[in-house]
Amino acid sequence: MSRTLPGPSIESLDLTTILSALAEPGRRAMMTELYRQSEPVDCAVVVEKVDLGLSNATISHHCRVLREAGLVRTIAEGRHRIMTVRRDEVETRFPGLLNAVLTSGSS
Repeated sequence: MSRTLPGPSIESLDLTTILSALAEPGRRAMMTELYRQSEPVDCAVVVEKVDLGLSNATISHHCRVLREAGLVRTIAEGRHRIMTVRRDEVETRFPGLLNAVLTSGSS
């Protein structure tokens, strides 16, 4: 059984919260990898690809921060967390932000 974990509405997306979430290098690396994907991805697969060398608790924390900032939508399927970038919603609220931050080559 799967369930969508709660996240902020498009109207309540906050630029300061989003930038704060993306300021941490590990989260930015995770978001950059997610941004490259067109399909939903398991959080564990993203972490494996970016090879952050972090504990499961820290990874879980980073995934939660990204979700609570409104950058990703997360579906819980058992122990798996399937993440999708909220591209259209963030783009509507802050045009060009994700592309500027995640494709700048500085991640």
